[in-house]
Amino acid sequence: MDKVLISVTDAARNFADCVNRARYQGVVFVLMKNGTPVAEIGPPKSESSTGAELAKRLARVRLSREESEAWRRDLRAARKGLKPPVDKWQ
Repeated sequence: MDKVLISVTDAARNFADCVNRARYQGVVFVLMKNGTPVAEIGPPKSESSTGAELAKRLARVRLSREESEAWRRDLRAARKGLKPPVDKWQ
């Protein structure tokens, strides 16, 4: 993925172009202010993750007992709705 350094001023002047290039070309613009990176404009990060990545993120979350129980209930309900993948070769 290409990264392009651009001043905040230039990004503001060419915002639509930056958004279009991020969307259609996968360019990531690093917005610079006084020589320091302050933000990025780019395509959205992938929403999928591996089980190991999810486990690592969840290990950092601290929930109250009530939140934990609600999360567990939601997870069980979501699991009931899962369907096995379809084998397109059969």
